[in-house]
Amino acid sequence: MKILVLPGDGIGPEITAATVAVLEAADAAYGLGLELETRDIGLASLPTLGTTMPQEALDRVREVDATVLGPVSHYEYPPRAEGGINPSAALRATYQLHANVRPCRSVADLSVLRTPMDLIMVRENTEGFYSDRSMVAGTGEFMPDADTALSVRKITRRASTEAARAAFELAMTRRKRVTAVHKANVLKLSDGLFLESVRAVAADFPQVELRELIVDGASARLIRAPGDFDVIVTTNMFGDILSDEASELCGSLGLGGSINISREVCVAQAQHGSAPDIAGQGIANPVSLIRSAAMMLDWLGRRHDSEAYAAAAAAIEVAVDRVIADPTTRTPDLGGTLTTAQVTAAILAGLTTTTIPPTNEATDD
Repeated sequence: MKILVLPGDGIGPEITAATVAVLEAADAAYGLGLELETRDIGLASLPTLGTTMPQEALDRVREVDATVLGPVSHYEYPPRAEGGINPSAALRATYQLHANVRPCRSVADLSVLRTPMDLIMVRENTEGFYSDRSMVAGTGEFMPDADTALSVRKITRRASTEAARAAFELAMTRRKRVTAVHKANVLKLSDGLFLESVRAVAADFPQVELRELIVDGASARLIRAPGDFDVIVTTNMFGDILSDEASELCGSLGLGGSINISREVCVAQAQHGSAPDIAGQGIANPVSLIRSAAMMLDWLGRRHDSEAYAAAAAAIEVAVDRVIADPTTRTPDLGGTLTTAQVTAAILAGLTTTTIPPTNEATDD
């Protein structure tokens, strides 16, 4: 399997190097046959190639089996006309990665919650209030005069349906409950279409219970009653905000994995940003991107019916869980003292002592 690695900006190269080390260890332990290749994007490619998202790297995504994308500092990029393209938005729009899948599972001594959280957030990923990816030309944001700024919200049946289908398929492997989060009491047409699309998909999954909840109530209920949720599906901006809230409630934004998927393409991406204030200090938490890579391996395992990939993904998760659970093997953002390299070494050590055999492997009775 060919894996494209795009290190990104800020702490991106540091946590990407850690993730590559874990992927290489999993490859050696489970015989995955990974072929990793790296391309520059972001501020690394801008001086030499004149763009933060080189076309060659963008095109390569469709040729490989999956992609690992490091955090990017797109807020620091020049205007689009000067080469400042948001790689994350470009990948999602080009490959129609309609579903951003973000698991949130609380860590006992890090979570502020009174009761545990174990849910998956499925965020529609390509449109909504994010005007930089909603138009084939232009940004969807404009100023008719110096004192007025307008932004277009785009909701389509296709994108809503794809996100909903991903949510219901995930719910079938869990507690069989989907909550559609919306604001249809105000956004009657756009969120009305989103809900209509979700309900249509729900009809194909009679085993799964569908609940509908206004976003205001959802944001509060995540704190008060996190156990009410199994899989949440929602629109782009609501999902962005709610998944960050959920991750922080679980312990830290630096702990949650994330993949952006279509039926054919998977891009693993940390939930957090590029943290330029700590870049180069060697203290960045690599867990989010490592977990995202594990989710990528699991996606590849399901796509190609490979038990070895599923087992490798599970082994990485177990190794990460053990490291997070121990206060002495945490980075400073979690109250620890270890460096990025030391935490990575601890995960690698756990990975070498964690053997999860493929389920189709013969065993002695």
